[in-house]
Amino acid sequence: MNPFEYSSPARLEDALAQLSGRWDETALLAGGTDLITSLKQRIAAPRRVISLKAVAALKGIHVSDGQVHVGAMTALAEMDEHEAIRKHFPSLIQAIHAIGSPQIVAMATLGGNLCQRPRCWYFRQGFGLLGQQDGKSLIPGGDNRYHAIFGNQGPAYFVSPSSLAPALIALEATVSIAGPGGRAPSAGWSRQLKLGEFFRIPQTADERETVLTPNEIMTGVSIPTSKPANATYKVRERSGLDWALVTACVAFESPAAARRASVVLAHVAPVPWPVPKAAAVLEGQRVDEPLAAKAGEAAAEGATPLGKNAYKVQLVKTAVRRAILLAAGLLEG
Repeated sequence: MNPFEYSSPARLEDALAQLSGRWDETALLAGGTDLITSLKQRIAAPRRVISLKAVAALKGIHVSDGQVHVGAMTALAEMDEHEAIRKHFPSLIQAIHAIGSPQIVAMATLGGNLCQRPRCWYFRQGFGLLGQQDGKSLIPGGDNRYHAIFGNQGPAYFVSPSSLAPALIALEATVSIAGPGGRAPSAGWSRQLKLGEFFRIPQTADERETVLTPNEIMTGVSIPTSKPANATYKVRERSGLDWALVTACVAFESPAAARRASVVLAHVAPVPWPVPKAAAVLEGQRVDEPLAAKAGEAAAEGATPLGKNAYKVQLVKTAVRRAILLAAGLLEG
């Protein structure tokens, strides 16, 4: 990897002050499960790496006002063991367990999981975020087995890699971000937005997959407890450490009448992909097998598979159906 300066501030204000206005100048280190690999692959070559591991204000979980607040530097293992998260958010526990690696769960953080870069092999082999050579995308005519079937009209074909984002979006979580002149969490946030608005599909290779700017830091996520029926169902080639082919996350108020239903897909689009058509099928209905299957069919509508990933369409139908049944207590996890 290229040489870089290393900094480990203890206060959020100091970390913010050290950030540059350019992505190639500074990088944030959370658990390191993504950044260290990116440095070794020279996908990232910042002049300075700023570790957030000593910033206590970014760690921890607390419950207030019907919400669970999780700091960005909270390890996934801590989330997995927390009583409130286990009680209210089985979808998050299922997503964490599906990662399949105790080492990654121990090291990875909430913020790192949400902000990690795509795993697209064109990107990882140096062809840029959009997988282009000489201004032309290599993906439509190349090996696109694991690429997007939604939101892939161009120019982005990669899939959003976050394991937790779709579940959090289905649960209507909000994300907090501190920027220039931002304040510590105890004093308030610089800005908040719905987590679904945090992700975006880049239109140029210079853009990022989130709305974060180079001089901002994600500080935490707040999750309301108003949707107790929730679940995550992942389809993978192997049960051990492996990236999902398709993930479906669902959340609603009660299986007796699935009000305020949400269905969100992952690993099928450059962003976590809400499917309101599937949610509309569930809305106000008592969940059963035929209803879940109908919602699965609705979730796959509008897919535009590439040459080698049409198999994902059927996986979407299956994953959504099983996630709904799992959330309703009609399928064992």
